[in-house]
This record gives sequence, structure tokens and C-alpha cells, in this order.
Amino acid sequence: MYQKPYVIAEAGCNHMGSMEIAHDLIKTAAYYCKADAIKFQKRCPKELLTEEQYNAPHPNPVNSYGDTYGAHREFLELTVEQHAQLKAWCEECGIVYSTSVWDMTSAKEIASLNPEFIKIPSACNTHFEMLQWLCDNYQGEIQLSFGMTSHEEEEQIVQLFEKNGRAKDLVLFNCTSGYPVPYADVCLLEISRMRQAYEHRVKAIGFSGHHLGTAVDVAAYTLGAHIVERHYTIDRTWKGTDHAASLEPQGIRQLVDDLSAAHQALTYKSAEILPIEQVQRDKLKYRKH
Repeated sequence: MYQKPYVIAEAGCNHMGSMEIAHDLIKTAAYYCKADAIKFQKRCPKELLTEEQYNAPHPNPVNSYGDTYGAHREFLELTVEQHAQLKAWCEECGIVYSTSVWDMTSAKEIASLNPEFIKIPSACNTHFEMLQWLCDNYQGEIQLSFGMTSHEEEEQIVQLFEKNGRAKDLVLFNCTSGYPVPYADVCLLEISRMRQAYEHRVKAIGFSGHHLGTAVDVAAYTLGAHIVERHYTIDRTWKGTDHAASLEPQGIRQLVDDLSAAHQALTYKSAEILPIEQVQRDKLKYRKH
């Protein structure tokens, strides 16, 4: 039996530091796209980056919102009070609020808001101190992506949650870290490998895609990843690294519709000849030629 698809619109920092745009992203994801959840990101740049990284220029200056990479990241950050407002707006719109956390400070701040789930991005999935703190102090669901992660690291992560009695609160995502990812590098059969290795040990297996279009997501769902996360923006031409690898509202809406259609279609026949076929059988099957 296939579970009902669950779609997460990953807004990340595509609000570009604007609460007005963030509010628009929430309303659009809820009312137009019909997504189940919207997810933002939270970083403490001075904790996450070395001094050298903080003061270095942005690697792609055309996408930068500051004179240095650190200033760029600070510009895109929202405070924990602003995230509380995002959560309140989500509740008004009937969509689940969540955030990816990249460091200890951010994990503690977002956990204080008690969201339904918190996401650990691929880049931070071996930050074992942060994972341990969340196991000890946050009781909600923890989602975690396996992009750029070795099988040995995967096992260490899952064992940490098992040792803390939290593995059944853990959702693992198949992911290839790239922006955007060519279809040949999406590697969907990793979902089957992950299901064999971890499905009986964790809560669920999901799919976090950075590719273009929505066809691949339906295949991921068919392989058993009923939670699907895709980057989301209002306009793919906006300034910033993630916009070009994101789906616009029509794309997220199409994704929701496609996954719903797949969910309805992924069944066995309830009878050898369905009622819809019987009408055609009576009309066509034994006609004289």
C-alpha cells in the first residue's frame, strides 16, 4: 500500500531576506500549490563559517547580497522572532512550517519554536553534537538528507538515533547535492537501497530533489519515497544561487497534482474486469466481424 504523498516546498533563503516575500511564499505554497509543508533555513554565519570563509568574497559575485560571503549570509538570515512569525503565518494558512538548521545556535533557536519537524541538510548531517542535542532536547520529527554522504557515515547517523531511542522519529532523504542535478546523477535506485538498509529502522524514506521538472519525483514516489521535497521560489530569474534550481508555484502545484494522480493509480484491480471495463466489454468484446 502506497502512503499518501507529502510535498514539502523548500523555500530556503529564496525570500532574499524579505518578510514580505516570505509571507507570499507561504500563502502561495498553501493556497495555490496545495503543498503540505513549507521549509525555510536558519544559519548563524559566524558560527558556521571560519573567519577566512566569512571575510572571503562570494564565489559568484552576481548572486551576492554583501561585500563578503559572511555579509551575504547575514543579509539572508531571519531572526528567531521572524521565524516565529513565519510559523504563525503558516498556521493561519493551514500549511506546516519547518526549517533546516545548520549549526547549534540555529538548532536551539528553531527547536524553541517547537515545529512539527526540523530538517538536517546534507552539509550538516555529520554534525554529531547537533544531532545529539536535538535527540535530547527536541521531541518532534527529524528529517535528514543523505547527499554527499558515505555509507559508513549513513550508518553512524542512524546508529546515533537508535542509541538515543529516536530512530522512529527519523526520516531519511535520498539526495544528490548539486544545483541543479542532471538526471543521470539523481540516482533514484538509491531509494531502493536505502529502503532495504534503513526502512525497518527509521520512520520513513523520502526524496529531496534538485533536478529540473517533476517527472523524476513521480518515479521516486513509485519507488517508495512518499515524502518529496523540492526547492521552491516565486521567480526562478531572481538573484541568488537556489532560484534557478527551484520550481516556481506552477511547478509545485503540478508536482502535487502528479503525485496525487500516481497515488490513485498505484493499485491492483479490485476485480478481474472492472465496472468501467464491463461497459466496454459488453459493447466491444464479442462483436461479429
